Amino acid sequence: MSKFPKEFLWGGAIAANQYEGAHKAGGKGLGPIDYLPNKENGRIYAMYHPDEAVKKDYGYYPSHEAVDGYHYYKEDIKMFGEMGFKCLRLSISWPRIYPTGEEDKPNEEGLKFYDDLFDECHKYGIEPVVTLNHFDTPMALYEKYNGWESRKLIKLFENYAKAVFERYKEKVKYWLTFNEINILLVLPYMGGSMSINDAENPLQLQYQAAHHQLVASALATKIAHEVNPNNMVGCMLAAGETYPNTCNPQDIWAAKELDREGFFFIDIQVRGKYPSYSKRIFKEHNINLDIRDEDYEALKHTVDYVGFSYYSTKVATGDKELEKKLESEKTDGNIYASLQNPYLERTQWGWIVDPFGLRITMNTIYDRYQLPLFVVENGLGAKDTIVDNQIHDDYRVEYLSSHIEAVADTIEDGVEVMGYTPWGCIDLISAGTGQMSKRYGFIYVDLDDEGSGTRKRLKKDSFNWYKKVIASNGEDLD
Repeated sequence: MSKFPKEFLWGGAIAANQYEGAHKAGGKGLGPIDYLPNKENGRIYAMYHPDEAVKKDYGYYPSHEAVDGYHYYKEDIKMFGEMGFKCLRLSISWPRIYPTGEEDKPNEEGLKFYDDLFDECHKYGIEPVVTLNHFDTPMALYEKYNGWESRKLIKLFENYAKAVFERYKEKVKYWLTFNEINILLVLPYMGGSMSINDAENPLQLQYQAAHHQLVASALATKIAHEVNPNNMVGCMLAAGETYPNTCNPQDIWAAKELDREGFFFIDIQVRGKYPSYSKRIFKEHNINLDIRDEDYEALKHTVDYVGFSYYSTKVATGDKELEKKLESEKTDGNIYASLQNPYLERTQWGWIVDPFGLRITMNTIYDRYQLPLFVVENGLGAKDTIVDNQIHDDYRVEYLSSHIEAVADTIEDGVEVMGYTPWGCIDLISAGTGQMSKRYGFIYVDLDDEGSGTRKRLKKDSFNWYKKVIASNGEDLD
């Protein structure tokens, strides 16, 4: 018997700003990633200095055409159907629906595009799992209000959420509000369409923006349940357990504090109120939030499940001298920097590979919230080589197989798990680096880091492997 429940949602994950391209087609407005160059032209710097970046002309912008999912989605979804997907996690581009975020009526061409996309999914028995905001707040709101710094965005997000919930109430059941909502504390431009560079207290600004997003998320959840009581609405955490560097209590506390940076958001979205530990954080960092009475009421509208991304674990130390000494040895893991873990290997991009850490992370989240979990991102970014029109990506199979085994063990631990959607089921533009060479998919897209290529699709060996995994409901991982 399979460890996975019969109704388990096997699938894959993509995002509008990394997949669709067609950045101005059908009346679409621009989003934050539309202003970012690739890694070679300074993408990382641009993320942290958006005020400079938006004034430059980089020539090539990876997101503008991306892998052209806007025109290829029928071909791609057919291939997802061939693999046997039960679901497809994707996002709606907010600026495709409301180009500036402030229009009186939604853009019909944008709505029609997703109508057709969802219809195509259902044609193959694929349930859409839809994220409302995957780093895609209209840039017009950045220019006018500095994005989520402004309370005005709460109402604008409500309008957007209501429009899509009503439009797709017969087509979409599973929703996520904000992608990796805790990224706002690390990359405020991507997470909040905002700059903090001129702020007297940047952390004050980030937590105020976080508050606005949390209220907006709760109100969207309320609307979703009113429009269709069968809607399942989830939150979404960039997850990954933090290990203490040693058993020194200072290291253990440092690990707990780092984990709380993410759990802060989910505590509110699941429990409907600010966690007790936030009082000390705000006091120590001189943070005074504008929270109104109606906000407390709004936050009571809590989510139905917890979605999360998982790529790696982290290592933390409370020894400031040691941390300073090891600063040069830190490795990046899904945006978050970490001390190296001597017990684990790393990917080509320096991310810690820790399948057992997925089981640990999932148990921690479930113990904390007792809500169903959904693994909505997990995957290996790697360089693929075409040999005789074939791609032998056994390294990807090995990575995913070990992580699926960890999910199976987690289910046996008693954790309720809804589904598993590995990231970039088709090759996408990397959000962090803007590269195509950092590939995750079961399907290769002919495109290089400079934007050259035919965008022709090609199945990798992992395509047939994942097809077998789904057909066996997770039993056959060889």
